[in-house]
Amino acid sequence: MTDQAYRTGRVTLVGAGPGSRELLTLGAVEALRGADVVLYDRLAPVEVLAEFCPGATLVDVGKRPGHHAVPQEDIERLLVEHALAGADVVRFKGGDPYVFGRGGEEVLACRRAGVPVEVIPGVTSSIAVPAAAGIPLTHRGIAHAFTVISGHAPLTAEEYTHLAGLGGTVVVLMGVSALPALAPGLVRAGLDPDTPAAVVERGHRSGQRTTVAPIAALPAAAALAGVRSPAVIVIGEVVRLASEGDAEADALLRRAGEAVAAP
Repeated sequence: MTDQAYRTGRVTLVGAGPGSRELLTLGAVEALRGADVVLYDRLAPVEVLAEFCPGATLVDVGKRPGHHAVPQEDIERLLVEHALAGADVVRFKGGDPYVFGRGGEEVLACRRAGVPVEVIPGVTSSIAVPAAAGIPLTHRGIAHAFTVISGHAPLTAEEYTHLAGLGGTVVVLMGVSALPALAPGLVRAGLDPDTPAAVVERGHRSGQRTTVAPIAALPAAAALAGVRSPAVIVIGEVVRLASEGDAEADALLRRAGEAVAAP
């Protein structure tokens, strides 16, 4: 019997960033190199696992829109079971574990079972993906605050009103399917229909693409472009700073509006 069987292992929740290996932290790489078992998500850069933890047992627990192959409670059970069997377990999660990643639930499950648990933050896609498209979430004289929301749950009328009146930048994660309701909901709540908006697909990955339009026209522009997840939606005046600056972004917005309005 190995020494591992006589000890409780540990769980490390590792934020993998938005998908590019270059955005992995040193802490993430160190944790992977010490892993016996890795439970990984579909949005994590899975290709690095063969390099950093070639001897580890790999378990795919990735969720896809509308399809959760491994329920969350089973993921938590696997983390605990492997750790109690003596393994050093890494939960390899896209983005940051605590930004709509259910990391808090996994930490609590480990603590309840008496399993040592650590969280290594990751670069969140809410900031990194807009940046990849040249969109700063804050900019002096334009936006001094930003709000990040999940597109999974429908918003109430009160939430729409609150968001529309906040000012600054709104970032929506996992919001492609919600866009047909989100955009008109914000406009009805008082957001200027000409507010610049963008959908950035596959940020920091091969095939990255940005679709830009006024918020009122964004659902139609996204449908016309065939936008698909994973994608991040950005709403606010900072979108005018995308890529090559105000003039280029303004031209993109005009063209997008004209294309959607055309019969």
